[in-house]
Amino acid sequence: MSGPVHGTWEPAPATRWEDAFLSGNGRHGVMVFGDPNADRVIVNHHTLVRPNGGEHARPPALAAELPHLQDRLLAGDVTAAERFTDGRELQWVQPFHPAFQVRLSRPAAEERGDYRREADFTTGVCTAAHGGWRSRVFVSRADDVIVQYVTEPGLTVDVTLDHRLPGAPYDLAVGHSAVRTPEGALLTLRARYPGSDRSYTGVTLAVVTGGSTRTSLPGLRIENARSLLLLTRVRRHTGELDALVEAHALRALLPEGDEDPYDRLLTRHTDLHGPAYLRAGLDLGADAAERALPGSDLVSRPKSPALLERLFAAGRYHLMSAAGMLPPRLTGLWTGDWNTAWSGAFTTDANLNLQTASAAAAALPEVTEAHAALVHGQLDHWRDNARAIFGTRGVVAPAHTDGESGHLYHFSRAYPLHLWTAGADWLLKPLVDHDETRGERDPRTAAALTEVARFYEDFLTRTDSDGHLIVVPSYSPENRPANGSWGTINAAMDLSAARHALRTAARYHPGTPEADRWHALADRLPPHRINADGALAEWAWPGLEDTYDHRHLSHLYGVWPLDEITPYDTPDLATAAHRALELRGAENDSAHGHLHHALIAARLRDGERVAHALDQVLDGDFFHASLMSAHYPNRDVYNADAAHTLPAVLIEMLVQSTPGRLVLLPAVPPTLPKGRLRGVRTRFGAEVDLTWAPGGATAVLKPSRTLRIELRTSTGDAQPLDLVAGEDHVLGLGAW
Repeated sequence: MSGPVHGTWEPAPATRWEDAFLSGNGRHGVMVFGDPNADRVIVNHHTLVRPNGGEHARPPALAAELPHLQDRLLAGDVTAAERFTDGRELQWVQPFHPAFQVRLSRPAAEERGDYRREADFTTGVCTAAHGGWRSRVFVSRADDVIVQYVTEPGLTVDVTLDHRLPGAPYDLAVGHSAVRTPEGALLTLRARYPGSDRSYTGVTLAVVTGGSTRTSLPGLRIENARSLLLLTRVRRHTGELDALVEAHALRALLPEGDEDPYDRLLTRHTDLHGPAYLRAGLDLGADAAERALPGSDLVSRPKSPALLERLFAAGRYHLMSAAGMLPPRLTGLWTGDWNTAWSGAFTTDANLNLQTASAAAAALPEVTEAHAALVHGQLDHWRDNARAIFGTRGVVAPAHTDGESGHLYHFSRAYPLHLWTAGADWLLKPLVDHDETRGERDPRTAAALTEVARFYEDFLTRTDSDGHLIVVPSYSPENRPANGSWGTINAAMDLSAARHALRTAARYHPGTPEADRWHALADRLPPHRINADGALAEWAWPGLEDTYDHRHLSHLYGVWPLDEITPYDTPDLATAAHRALELRGAENDSAHGHLHHALIAARLRDGERVAHALDQVLDGDFFHASLMSAHYPNRDVYNADAAHTLPAVLIEMLVQSTPGRLVLLPAVPPTLPKGRLRGVRTRFGAEVDLTWAPGGATAVLKPSRTLRIELRTSTGDAQPLDLVAGEDHVLGLGAW
């Protein structure tokens, strides 16, 4: 093989849904088992969340009590925030769940030929083949439809839509229909949630070539056909859904006289999918024999460059497949179980931003647009949160959302997530990066930043003896001081977020009185504190002691993804941040904690620490045969954090950028002495291809803007670099 493998394969069908191959278009998602005799395709959709009252929940009305809470915290009552509640029990957001599985049961027969199933990242097609039987499945970006195509001489198969998946409610009201059509048949499955007026309906149009077709509830039987094409969509709705209208829309994808609708559907899809996937890539010069291994064998070789190549490719593929109408959930766009951990929701205080961390640099603006859809779709609810809890204008983002509601109601004594005020800035940071990368400011981002700044204008009213503003109450997700309670004062993340939000809002509104006011407010915030261990303190308030063994690294927000603390501009703070990173424990070995650690280490130019964090994930058996990941070691709890975040780590250790700076090879582990990273986008508007080897390195910059930047290399030295729009610039870096 001449380069990295843009896909993965297995020599046997999946027996667990966690190992099923994945495809998706950011709305619909599928999990493909590839079993010739009893195949299953689990259907998912971003809108499928089970009603549990969360759709009607509202933020707690606590604004009137806020001044008293602030007084008590400032007076030294470290447990005061535990009483800042309306007394409600912890309520989870609406849980994400699968729709149903498309079952294809084939009579047992003597099989000839080798079995192989594949996922092709360049097309999004999941293929399985055994003897004369072949199955191909993808989710169309062009037509928003699940396409399943099965061919075999004399194909005989039973087809059903089956809702019986693990954890499905016993009282889910399910109805089936199966009717003959000129093409073959139409199958529908309607499921109504217990105690709700909401339902979801799946509609599958079966297009049969040759043979005979007959319906038999709950499905249909096909005998001696040449091919079977299934087109499936699922809709969540209230009241009744007109399945005939849905069927008509599916039929419209099949113009009369089209002899091979599958190929036409595939071409329409790959015209969109292929170019997006191929914009960036990573080649680590891996061994050809290892590149050829099945994914399940490769993940057992944690030191193999071929594994990192494939996980980089799989991570970009799964990320772009999960992001569309919404960004990826904790499980991406996929689950095979109704009892999904943490509701399969969006945890926004760490996980979501980690998963989408590579979007700007890895040339996936579609992912950022999905992230923006979540943010802008919930701003009204964020305003409600600010008014109800803090009595302010502006916005406060929730730390947990199901994608429907942005109201902040998921909190408890041990997780006082309603005190987290940094969320809006944290969630807007990827949109700011996106604007910098493309060189154009989105007016929606500008408007949202204005609302964040207005919140801080109203919220930051208390000052210390030095005249610095105080963030009170304050919360560092999801940690607490060693000598205090969860709700406290001046969490480092809150200080970084307030400074960044105010200054960024001012930058988006230059020359205005508001910009001057926001800059002045930012200047009044206190500096970060360095504790007795020489580490950047998680709470910049005298007397609060750090708790080091924790999976979250919220206090290092200023290092990553912000540029507030860097080895170049703030070396003393960078040294303190590095000390904080050294002292940080892994707590429960969550994948997101290890990779968050790696991202920060890369910004601090510590390649050995990056390598160690990667080793914790690669050696920890976090990856399923599907190359989707788990939350804990030994493939415990299906979760997309590691799969989606890993490409960002690999990029950050090789290429970093700000609007005025390029850093090349800042934190390359010694285990990766050579390679090529292509198609990386920078925040100053250039595309970068980087090649490195023991004898030297070369970078090719393709700028879209004319400007001067600062260039930093692995030596740390700085030099100016003039770029001209449209003119490639080749850099020979010599030994690195």
